[in-house]
Amino acid sequence: MRTTDHTRLTQPTALLDYRHPRIQSLLAARGWADLAAYDRIGAVYTFVRDEVAFGYNAADDLPASQVLADGMGQCNTKGTLLMALLRAVGIPCRFHGFTIAKPLQHGAITGLAYWLAPQSIIHSWVEVWWDGRWVNLEGFILDQPYLQALQRRFAHHSGPFCGFGAATPDLQRPGVDWCGTDTYIQKDGINHDYGVFDAPDDFYAAHGTNLSGFKRWLYRHVVRHGMNRNVAAIRAG
Repeated sequence: MRTTDHTRLTQPTALLDYRHPRIQSLLAARGWADLAAYDRIGAVYTFVRDEVAFGYNAADDLPASQVLADGMGQCNTKGTLLMALLRAVGIPCRFHGFTIAKPLQHGAITGLAYWLAPQSIIHSWVEVWWDGRWVNLEGFILDQPYLQALQRRFAHHSGPFCGFGAATPDLQRPGVDWCGTDTYIQKDGINHDYGVFDAPDDFYAAHGTNLSGFKRWLYRHVVRHGMNRNVAAIRAG
């Protein structure tokens, strides 16, 4: 029977730096490598979703070890960490790049930060090789306390929901748990598909990141701190 060789999709890269001591210490403490493949994926996925809070890092193109040190991230940075951890435990994975419409972030991003954001924001999810097929993982972006705060805030909303970092047909039942099938939380906000890449390094080399020049400096040193305070307030609400 023909088999698919995904060896290259388990290798480290500059961004997927799973040989970094910080990541190796986490792996040793959690013992994920000893689990069955399905449970390995689930354990790593749930860690990145819930123990790495939804928030805004200094840049999209950070190495996984820095995302782990930050203890927070958004779609692109949490995705880099998820990919690094999956590869570290022998699970093949790849990067799928998109853009999402700016209104998806409204509420999570306000004021000057919302003005700075481009109309179409670089977005990504992780595709994991499981049970002979590629499974899309996007539901890891919002940590459970943040998602639950949104569900409480919009408890009486029905139908499609877009805003506060979510774009889903049903905010109360968004399908973000690992069950061996696709998970999504921002999919309905996608407005452009860049296709699949072996690693985030390849995507950023080809398409860059969301901000450059003075806007990048302003975001990195000033604006994102207010964004993170706003996200924390929503989570605490």
